[in-house]
Amino acid sequence: MNYLAHLHLGGPGRERLLGSLYGDFVKGPLQGLYDPQIEAAIALHRRIDMYTDRHPVVDVALSRFSTVRRRYAGIVLDVFFDHCLARDWALYGEGPLLDFTSQVYRVLAAEPQLPGRLAQIAPYMAADDWLGSYREFEVLGQVLRGISRRLSRPEELAGAMEELVRLYEPLSEDFRLFYPQLQDFALSQTTPQN
Repeated sequence: MNYLAHLHLGGPGRERLLGSLYGDFVKGPLQGLYDPQIEAAIALHRRIDMYTDRHPVVDVALSRFSTVRRRYAGIVLDVFFDHCLARDWALYGEGPLLDFTSQVYRVLAAEPQLPGRLAQIAPYMAADDWLGSYREFEVLGQVLRGISRRLSRPEELAGAMEELVRLYEPLSEDFRLFYPQLQDFALSQTTPQN
């Protein structure tokens, strides 16, 4: 899952939104560096990633990609699934997507100490509405080009957009099967057990 999905699954509230994003920027053990609610959201982010990586529907989705792209298929799929979530927000989110993304950007702007690279990208994320822009399929090409600049073998992402065009419907169906299950999992991880 990518930024939008993690933010959505992490739940509302400042600490949960921050921790949902921090999960991509904070590595290693959590040892009281952050507010306990932020650390709980980081831990949830990590459990969501593990659940996703082991899910049979995700395995099927990944197997749809050509062997040329298989190494980075997970990255491409994460970005595509954020597109599906933004595109179909009315089915999964509470209220308009614009309201949700605006809240996220306000929380980020008000936080004086964002970790690592998040501090660098947060202003761009808000200015260019990264989260809301995922609705537009064409934006994924820009996102993947940006990601490829940080990879050791960026050439393996070349042609990913063409492959996504070809796989658009089957991957969309994979998302429709998978995301409600992921929502249930995330909810079970944040709901106190009886």
